[in-house]
Amino acid sequence: MATLEAARAHLTASTLAQDSAQLRVLTCGSVDDGKSTLLGRLLFDTHSIADDQLSALDRESRRWGTQGEAMDYALLLDGLSAEREQGITIDVAYRYFSTARRSFIVADTPGHEQYTRNMATGASQADLAIILVDARKGVLAQTRRHAFIVATLGVRHAVLAVNKMDLADFSQARFDEIVTEFGQAASMLGFQSIVPIPLVARDGDNLATRSARMEWYNGPTLLDHLETVDATPPAEAAGFLLPIQLVLRPDSDFRGYAGTVAQGSVRVGDAVVALPSGRKSTVARVITSGRDQATAGAGEAVTIALSGEIDIARGDVLASAADAPRPTSRLEATLLWMDDDAMSPTRDYALLLGPASAGARVSTVRHAVDIETYREREASTLWMNEIGAVSIEVDRAVIAASYRENRALGAFILVDRASNRTVALGVVDGIGPEAATTPTRRLDSRAVAHAVLSTLTLGSVTLMMSGDAAVAVGVAGANVVVSAILNRIVAPR
Repeated sequence: MATLEAARAHLTASTLAQDSAQLRVLTCGSVDDGKSTLLGRLLFDTHSIADDQLSALDRESRRWGTQGEAMDYALLLDGLSAEREQGITIDVAYRYFSTARRSFIVADTPGHEQYTRNMATGASQADLAIILVDARKGVLAQTRRHAFIVATLGVRHAVLAVNKMDLADFSQARFDEIVTEFGQAASMLGFQSIVPIPLVARDGDNLATRSARMEWYNGPTLLDHLETVDATPPAEAAGFLLPIQLVLRPDSDFRGYAGTVAQGSVRVGDAVVALPSGRKSTVARVITSGRDQATAGAGEAVTIALSGEIDIARGDVLASAADAPRPTSRLEATLLWMDDDAMSPTRDYALLLGPASAGARVSTVRHAVDIETYREREASTLWMNEIGAVSIEVDRAVIAASYRENRALGAFILVDRASNRTVALGVVDGIGPEAATTPTRRLDSRAVAHAVLSTLTLGSVTLMMSGDAAVAVGVAGANVVVSAILNRIVAPR
């Protein structure tokens, strides 16, 4: 067992390590494939569990465990009482650990189809996905769904962890069969690397140490691969982009625009443009961590002060004047539908893209994805956990980018305005026609119908009146129509 002193020494060595950058990892796959057990055992094998945690794990294993007298490492991740009672993962659990070569943030995600939305949340920030497969069951529909989701969310590296090899008699033939089946499907997903590893997660086989029970396997252990994989993100476009999260106005002498730089860099004196308004200015100050700096780059939290006073609000984007993206009122996107109710093209949703928000409707379902084959199929709507390509029209110009080019401006959620439920996760595949700086306005037919109905009601009252009173009511009715129409003119969908 690990001692507290050993854990401290290990953490000290890890802090001094100068090797690879931090790696964000998630486990995914179908239910009961061993995701929580794998991460729990990996934490144990890397001496990342203190003595008090081990003592608690020993007690909890006797109460909640599913491994007989042995420790149930899954309980290190499954902390909710409902998870322990049912022996499943429901919510995403995050853990940090490190070795002398690298530090890691791992996300343990649920396998049940019911909780696919939680899995997608964990995948949205991952660099590498460990996709587990039970050696007895092989590649299942949920395995394919999770693989498609992580690929769609830009995860470029995957480990195919074929777990529970002891229940398949450590058969190399069975391992090769699963690798071939998964490889044929995943070839359409665009992963940069897929490394298959046979495992017995409960016993630690091929996790941190090589298994003596699978001598036919000559590849890396899981930990070896995690420590050495090159997960450097691809270079992004150079143009400066800053989605505005907050306008700072502490006194009458200062106005700053705060956010995290999504792309490129900015320096004092740069010409910038506020989008979607198109108003231009020059950077007067760049402030990070409370201090003025000459420049700031992608990923940095920054406050920008401009030389001129222009109207900028939360959700707007500051961009390089020489390389500004165009506002758009239509998005081409891939959606993961996450609500019990099917998607409706007539329903109003709120689109949240970074700090920006807009009213939205799904105008077209171009196709859905057959999760068994990854082929396109015709569809008019999307049901819970279905994935499809859609066109979305928004009621105000937004600044968006392809998710593969920029995660900050390429990922969004849809929220049902009536129930306030998050109904879909989406990534931008492309943008539609350029939106005008001041979008052309159109009439809301429902508002007009309401106004006309109100006028008809007033008209029936007028028929029963005469003289000046009738004139007054008639004028009031006309005002109702004009006011309702003017107030309910909305941007085009």
